[in-house]
Amino acid sequence: MPKVTLLTRYFRSKINIALGLLLVVFIAGVFGFKFYADYSWIDAVYMTIITITTVGFQEVEPLGPSEKIFTSVLIISSIFIVGYAITVISEYLLGKSNIGNLTQKRVKKQIESLSGHVIVCGYGRNGRQAVQKLRAYNKPFVVVEIDEEIVSRAVLDDDILMVLGNADEDEVLYQAGIDRASTLICALPSDADNLFIVLSARQINPKLRIISRATEETSYQKLKLAGADNVIMPDKIGGEHMASLVVVPDLVEFLDNLTVSGEEDSINVEQVSFENICPDGIEMAIRDLDLRKRTGCSIIGYKSPNGEYVVNPEPEMILKKESKLILIGRPPQIERLKEVYKV
Repeated sequence: MPKVTLLTRYFRSKINIALGLLLVVFIAGVFGFKFYADYSWIDAVYMTIITITTVGFQEVEPLGPSEKIFTSVLIISSIFIVGYAITVISEYLLGKSNIGNLTQKRVKKQIESLSGHVIVCGYGRNGRQAVQKLRAYNKPFVVVEIDEEIVSRAVLDDDILMVLGNADEDEVLYQAGIDRASTLICALPSDADNLFIVLSARQINPKLRIISRATEETSYQKLKLAGADNVIMPDKIGGEHMASLVVVPDLVEFLDNLTVSGEEDSINVEQVSFENICPDGIEMAIRDLDLRKRTGCSIIGYKSPNGEYVVNPEPEMILKKESKLILIGRPPQIERLKEVYKV
């Protein structure tokens, strides 16, 4: 649990104690004046308030010796309790400011130490899903969000590196380490905002891989022209998925059960780069790798160095440098694959 969260809970607990003591004194005063001095409820409340606040008004009715003793005890008690409450509240207000400053410095320092990380613009539904997937793969990431409340909650409760600001601004992107990042995910609900971010990011970091969300089909080509490497349309994917469940339900359900991230015992699909499979740098045929015998996994795809994909590659295909293989297997087989090839 982050240190700032513990400090916040500490201050809140002290404030709850102070407010509780004030409530106890107030209730004791009201009931004391009502039943001990035989005041009406209104007079009892009035006498309690002017006694606790020590404003010095005259009592409603003359007090006898015993009532004066009760009032004196109430005044002394309230002085200490009200003083304690003021101290706690002041400490909380100052401490809250200090917590915010400490949090900002900590987050800034951690972001400055990152390199090759992922920047997620927007922490809405799609942004949260992206963050969950990145966490499952232990990928370093920074989130840019304009809502201050969301940023504070995510930093304190979820310990997420957040940058408060509008991702449209270059200064905010630099704060997120855009010049050192490897990937940018634009998950804002507005296509216009995503388009502007893509243009800015591509200009700042030409080597950056950019993945953007799009709502309208007309925005797809514009985002590609602006520099986005991949454009995802969640609404279109969702509609196609539902239609596929009507046309080929068994196939879709089978594919849905194939997981590529999450718990170690649930992964069914994994990608392995040439550098992992051939650490000596010698290009080999897929047949000579003997992956099926060594790991139990089956090769279902091949990505060439120029980005072309081949489904179910032939055994004679040569594994080129900077290429990747996509394999499928049961969780134990995937685990064996990771052990053998240090994935």
